[in-house]
Amino acid sequence: MHDIKLIRDDAAAFDAALARRGLEPQSPALLKLDTQRREALGRQQEAETERNALSKLVGRAKASGDEAEFNRLRGEVDRLKTVLEESSEQAKHFDEALNQHLAALPNLPEADVPMGKDESDNQEIRRWGEPKPLGFKAKDHVDLGEGLGQMDFEAAAALSGARFVALKGGLARLERALAQFMLDLHTGEHGYTEVSPPYLVRDEAMFGTGQLPKFADDLFRTTDGRWLIPTAEVPLTNLARDAIHGEDALPMRMTAYTPCFRAEAGSAGRDTRGMIRMHQFQKVEMVSLVKPEDSAAELDRMTGCAEKVLQLLELPYRVMLLCNGDMGFSAKRTYDLEVWLPSQDNYREISSCSNCGEFQARRMNARFRKEGEKKPAFLHTLNGSGVAVGRAMLAVMENHQNEDGSITIPAVLRPYMGGLERLVA
Repeated sequence: MHDIKLIRDDAAAFDAALARRGLEPQSPALLKLDTQRREALGRQQEAETERNALSKLVGRAKASGDEAEFNRLRGEVDRLKTVLEESSEQAKHFDEALNQHLAALPNLPEADVPMGKDESDNQEIRRWGEPKPLGFKAKDHVDLGEGLGQMDFEAAAALSGARFVALKGGLARLERALAQFMLDLHTGEHGYTEVSPPYLVRDEAMFGTGQLPKFADDLFRTTDGRWLIPTAEVPLTNLARDAIHGEDALPMRMTAYTPCFRAEAGSAGRDTRGMIRMHQFQKVEMVSLVKPEDSAAELDRMTGCAEKVLQLLELPYRVMLLCNGDMGFSAKRTYDLEVWLPSQDNYREISSCSNCGEFQARRMNARFRKEGEKKPAFLHTLNGSGVAVGRAMLAVMENHQNEDGSITIPAVLRPYMGGLERLVA
C-alpha cells in the first residue's frame, strides 16, 4: 500500500517508479480522488462547525421566547444536517475509491533492480557448487520416485485431480526429514523462532500481505469465506498486524513449516510433469520484521540462511536478482535461489527472498515506536522460502541419484533418516 501523502509530495517520482513496473501514470487519478475526498471532508468539517455554533443560538432564541428566530435557526440546523450527511457519504465514497486504487498497485522496485520483462532478464549474482557429472543419463524425479515405488501420481489424481502426489515409505520420510532439518537449522543457528500458525485465514490477512484483491483466482477459498494459505508468509507476517511494537522487540524473526495451497490459475500447461508446480506442497518459510534502516541487510542475511540449506544438502545453485518484470506484487527487491536439476540440465527456482519495505506493514497497520519518540513508524517486512521442501526433495533425488535408481542420502539428513544412507526400491 502506498502513502498518498508521498504521492502528493512527488507525483512524478511515483509515476516514474511505477513505469518500471510497466504501468501507466497513476498519480492523476489518485490525486483527483484525494482532492475530492479532502474537499468533501472540508465541507463536512465546515458544516459541523457551523451547526455547532447555530445550536447554541437556537438555545438562546428558545430561552428568549423569539419563536421566529428559533424556527429560522432550527431550519438552518436541519439544512446543515443534510449537508453533513451528504458530505460524509461523499468523503466515504472517495476514500474507498482511493484505497481500492492504491490497493491494486504493486510495490515500487528499488532503483538498482534490473529492467526486464520476465525471468530471462534476471541478473545472476553468484553461484555455489558445480553440477557433478553423473556418468550416466540422468533420470528425473518422477522416474526415480516411481522406480522406488514411493511416488504415486495416479493414486493422488484419483483422489484429488492433477497436480497432487502421494509419497510413501522412504520418500515420505525424506520429505519429513528435510523439513525437520531446515527448522532445526533456522531455529538453532539462524535465530528464527518456530511458529505453528493457522492454515486458514480471513480476507484481512490475505489483503495485508498483498494476495488480495489482485490474486484471488490463484487461491483456494472455503465455503465459510476463509482462505487456505498459499504460503506461511501470510499468517506469520500478519501476527504483527494492528499493533505498535517496541523497538527493543526488533528484529522479529519467525519460521514455520506448513502446507501451501495454490490454484495455479495462470500456469496451465506449465510444469505439468512431477512435483515442480503443485496445488499442495510443503514449505519452510522465514519472515522478518525489522526497522526500516535494517531491511537491506536483513534481506542479505535471510538469503544467506536459505543458501546454507542448499549448501548443507550439497546442491549446486545460483542466486538471481529479479528484474522488475519478474518480481512479486509486494516486493521491492527479490533474490531467487535456483537449484541445479540434472534431468533438465538447468537451474530451477527453489527459494525466493524478498524485501517488501513498508508496503505490507501499511496494509496491516504494523508499526513500531522508536525509543524516545511519540509517533510510531511502519515496520519493514521480509519473507523468504527456507526452502520449498518438495523442490528440495526432488533436487536431492536428482543430484544424488545413482545409476541403479537408488538415492544417496546427504550426510546432514542421515540423523533424521535413522542413519539410512540410501533409498532403494
